Amino acid sequence: MTTITSVAEMQQWSLQHKSAGRRIAFVPTMGFLHEGHLSLLEAGRKNGDLLVLSIFVNPTQFGVGEDYADYPRDLAADGALAAQAGVDVIFVPSAAQMYPKDYATWVDVEGITEVLCGASRPGHFRGVTTVVSKLCNIVQPDIAFFGAKDFQQLAVIRRMVLDQNMPLEIVGMPIVREADGLALSSRNSYLSPEQRQQGLALSQSLALGRQLAAAGQRDSAIILAAVRAMIEVNPEARIDYLQICHQLSLQDQTQVDADSVLLLAVFLGKTRLIDNCFLLTE
Repeated sequence: MTTITSVAEMQQWSLQHKSAGRRIAFVPTMGFLHEGHLSLLEAGRKNGDLLVLSIFVNPTQFGVGEDYADYPRDLAADGALAAQAGVDVIFVPSAAQMYPKDYATWVDVEGITEVLCGASRPGHFRGVTTVVSKLCNIVQPDIAFFGAKDFQQLAVIRRMVLDQNMPLEIVGMPIVREADGLALSSRNSYLSPEQRQQGLALSQSLALGRQLAAAGQRDSAIILAAVRAMIEVNPEARIDYLQICHQLSLQDQTQVDADSVLLLAVFLGKTRLIDNCFLLTE
């Protein structure tokens, strides 16, 4: 396994192997790897001749007062896990490499970035799409893997790749959860034991929503009210958003159908967690 920190060196490595006909699989991350990331790497290992992992805590997707400085980092542990997963290259650029002086170009996907997390975190998705576009221009992957926990992010990246005619297959991978149902996230490390316990309300409320839909309930307002009540009983939980949306447009739906996704973002103390599920199919 090789670690590359230079944009030029990473690009040269990729172009050399692509010219030899090798298929590159890519998993972009912000590091602090967990089992969710490892599931992406496992899929990448199976679907490419070479596997590239990027680790870059992207400053442009963090807003004022968010946790960029405090975001958990452990490059040594990440390297050990990457080696076990069969990664060929870890790309670890610096912010100065990715955003040199006088940097002025941004990728902005309209519409689906303006709701849900986009409404709560202005500018977040401009940072996400810009850095993913840059990473793909550098790594030159044939296929890239993203977790479905960040449902809106996955939809936005797919839209960007389609609109920009990028020769790249985007694969969304299922949410990986702890045994008790909590979706894996690097930010789970922020939670106190009490907050961690209360965080189980997120997956439990999603399960409630699916139970209601499976029992024949199609009124989104009724499902959302039941889900909200389950979450709000927890004293440290504060709902950022709770919506039932169409899986492609991310527009609110008043009636549940096969395209309906229940999405939520909840603060537990200062920690913001997201989760989602399809209500009728998954």
